[in-house]
Amino acid sequence: MIRELAERARARLAEIAKGNRDGALLAMARLLEARWEEVLRANREDLEEAERAGLSRAKLDRLALRDKDLKTLAEGLRQIAALPDPLGRIEGLTKRPNGLRVGRMRVPLGLIGFIYEARPGATVEAVAVALKAGNAMLLRGGKEAFRSNRALVALWREALGEAGLPEEAVALVPTTDREAILEMCRLELLDLLIPRGGEELIRLVQKEARVPVLAHAKGVNHLYVDERADLDMALRLALNGKVQRPAVCNALEAVLVHERVAPLFLPRLEEAMAAHGVELRACPRALPLLPRAVPASAEEWDREYLDLILRVKVVAGLEEALAHIARYGSRHTEAICTEDPKTAWRFLEEVDASLVLWNASTRFNDGFQLGLGAEIGISTSKLHAYGPMGPLELTTTKWIALGEGQERG
Repeated sequence: MIRELAERARARLAEIAKGNRDGALLAMARLLEARWEEVLRANREDLEEAERAGLSRAKLDRLALRDKDLKTLAEGLRQIAALPDPLGRIEGLTKRPNGLRVGRMRVPLGLIGFIYEARPGATVEAVAVALKAGNAMLLRGGKEAFRSNRALVALWREALGEAGLPEEAVALVPTTDREAILEMCRLELLDLLIPRGGEELIRLVQKEARVPVLAHAKGVNHLYVDERADLDMALRLALNGKVQRPAVCNALEAVLVHERVAPLFLPRLEEAMAAHGVELRACPRALPLLPRAVPASAEEWDREYLDLILRVKVVAGLEEALAHIARYGSRHTEAICTEDPKTAWRFLEEVDASLVLWNASTRFNDGFQLGLGAEIGISTSKLHAYGPMGPLELTTTKWIALGEGQERG
């Protein structure tokens, strides 16, 4: 069944690349707005079943679609449609001594397999990004979101038809059986496989895949509050990073505070976080300054909570902060709050993460916020993309040569 879906999609790749892809994106935006209640009904059924199954608060948050999501998804679709077409672009065209002109042309990756957990909004965003770049998509969503994903893929296929594109360009694997994941890992018809979900899923796909994998790993994200930080700003950044939406991969998981400002900053941090129900887990140096905190265990410094829990550590300065991030960070998102440009630039240059921020919230590591319209995921590996993956990241290049009858001697 999965192979048949993949074969149908591959057979239409040329039509997808040459077709009215932007028209399909705009049609999907209109259909979402016109039929959002249908999507919400399917999502409510998924949520009711997930609650009965005892899913965690964090997973329920990722599963839920809300009215405000409609605006974000529709706007994202229109933003992606307005982006320049990445296909056919010729880069680095140069003339060789024999007169031959050579360069690289942007082309689609081809057929992308997308394995993801309880995030139905990704069914819109991932397909939009892939389609803009001329790719076909084979989707295997989590069982918790099966009804929501089925409703959204039905709208996608309708949008493709309106734009004159083959409906086979977007296919949802019609089973939530775990064996489907393994089958996709073994499916050589895929040009790329992108897993998006928990650590267990990522590791499974990386272990079993026989095709290239672009991993979206966990977000163990830090905010370093420097001795020259604006503490009001630092408090706002910490709150936004942790509280606005704690169950997402760009949420803040740890705050590192310079020892010189810790006595001033940490009591304020504790009071502000307590008002939002955040539990603090602290290092031995921070505990005396945080009466309501509990000790952080040695094993949890690299943990992604996806919940209202925040680690706090007092550090001697930038060197210790950099060393801590290098050891425990997941190369997802890291931020510094400081008024010292020299310290900030060293942080920006030396921290290895897909997005490094100066005086801004970790929540900005998001394709929509960075001007991509949406994303198919945030790559924490460096081949072939690093950070949010928009349409350009879902293309590759092939060499082209323009000659006038040249022959090799």
